[in-house]
Amino acid sequence: MAVSDPAVTLAGVRLRNPIVTASGCFGSGPEMARFLDLGRIGAVVCKTVTLEPRAGIMPPRGAETPAGMLNAIGLQNAGVERFRARDLPWLAGRGVPAIASVGGHSVGDYVACAERLDGARGLVAIELNLSCPNLEDRGFMFALSAGGTAQVTQAVRRVVRVPLLCKLSPDVTDLVEIAGAAVRGGADGLSLINTTLGMAIDTRTLRPKLSTGTGGLSGPAIRPIAVRCVWQVHRAFPAVPIVGIGGVETAEDALEMIVAGATAVGVGTASFSNPRAAQDVAEGLERLLSERGIPGPDAVRGRVEVQG
Repeated sequence: MAVSDPAVTLAGVRLRNPIVTASGCFGSGPEMARFLDLGRIGAVVCKTVTLEPRAGIMPPRGAETPAGMLNAIGLQNAGVERFRARDLPWLAGRGVPAIASVGGHSVGDYVACAERLDGARGLVAIELNLSCPNLEDRGFMFALSAGGTAQVTQAVRRVVRVPLLCKLSPDVTDLVEIAGAAVRGGADGLSLINTTLGMAIDTRTLRPKLSTGTGGLSGPAIRPIAVRCVWQVHRAFPAVPIVGIGGVETAEDALEMIVAGATAVGVGTASFSNPRAAQDVAEGLERLLSERGIPGPDAVRGRVEVQG
């Protein structure tokens, strides 16, 4: 059996393997450390933090769906100061690369939050969660427009030195256009995709199953959408590293994302049913590469052959 090297370089950051956690599904590391060895995955992408603490929205905030789940948490978090003082040192003390996810409702929110994190020990990159409502522009998500995406990215790029990733939404007419705006704005990489908007209704009460009515759909149901998005964006910007996210549960799923064009692969919703999912996928991918005689992820990245 050939020996493969699973290490990858994501936006200039060397990771031991391409498997990272997806923001929002894993806390910031301490919550899951009793279930898996964090040293066996590439990095922890922490739950989104905001400038000030947020209590989130009122329940119910989650609902199971066929092949996935809906959620509307409302970015509940303890705020950036506590995150920097507590969670980042915990990860750094264990040698676990940390990617901070930053959210906000204004450009200034993103800038101030990212600025407080830049230079923190153990932080290897910042991911901008651009699926937050922009309260300065009628509440539309930043990620729904090229202009909003570019505005946030440019502003944050001016104040941080660490690599910058932009997490984009699939709920747009032209994802390639918005990805291009992020890259031109200074993004070093892209995270594709965030959840897609969905809804579930309780037919007994005639009410939505989420207090907000709609929420983010995740899990295996969205994996084909995520693979399509990764492929489209990689084809347009082959030099831009992508974190492929959406419904990954197995090593085969992860390899599919890589073949579509992903440099790294995020494991998210699978962690709710199997807390060891990220480690299982990482170890399974290493075995899969060796069994197939593939020297490493780079050898097959973006190698999908589409006829016509």
